[in-house]
Amino acid sequence: REFEAEIRFYSGDDPLDVWERYIKWTEQAFPGGGKDGNLAAVLERAVRALHGQQRYYKDPRYLNLWLKFGDCCNEPLDLYSYLCSQEIGTTLALLYITWAEALEARGSFKKADRIFQEGLQRKAEPLDKLQAHHKQFQARVSRQSLLALEENPHGDNMGLLEIEEPQRSSLADLKGRGKKKVRAPISRVGDAVKAMNPNRSCQAQASLQVPNTPSFAVFDENSVSGPEIPTLTAQSWPAPPVPKAKENELSAGPWNSGR
Repeated sequence: REFEAEIRFYSGDDPLDVWERYIKWTEQAFPGGGKDGNLAAVLERAVRALHGQQRYYKDPRYLNLWLKFGDCCNEPLDLYSYLCSQEIGTTLALLYITWAEALEARGSFKKADRIFQEGLQRKAEPLDKLQAHHKQFQARVSRQSLLALEENPHGDNMGLLEIEEPQRSSLADLKGRGKKKVRAPISRVGDAVKAMNPNRSCQAQASLQVPNTPSFAVFDENSVSGPEIPTLTAQSWPAPPVPKAKENELSAGPWNSGR
């Protein structure tokens, strides 16, 4: 109640200080989280209250608030991209370290290395901390590459940073099932049907053809070429990303109608 009153009637020139103390008190009073602490709701309110105040864009306290809020979101990578596009915390090493660690946890080693490289190019502070984390990341990747080479000595001798990430293939061929007898052929239309059963009549095929049918192009996402990481451009963002679902929360309603 004291923090809520201070936020409501605050008239100073540093509202971030009140929210920072409020969040720290919530973390200490409710270390296990839960409905009583409701840290995610407090972080969301702080983000909305301070949204658009550019004087805090290079403030480590403001970036720390955003990163804590990212831990409550379903997709923190989208939040990191937004911070970079809005130049929030781009001069601080903590943004690139947190971003790269999230990518590394998902196995995106090449993207994580690019994030580190971008932070080094911007000379994010403290620079020595960013360089140390980058070296530790490279050591971990090299260690995993050696382990993979020991397990598969006849495989391709390529580092994890050089391997392109697998992409989903659209309109791919069907794979056969079974070792001795393939149950499903690779292609079951057109010439493949004729090859499998050459005595089959194809008279019905002519009746199915529609004359003067306009042709249309089929989109193939595998043929689209572009950079692996899209260029981050400034964009408008009317509201923060949706945090994780809050369980066991009662919706607001009349006080005299509940049992």
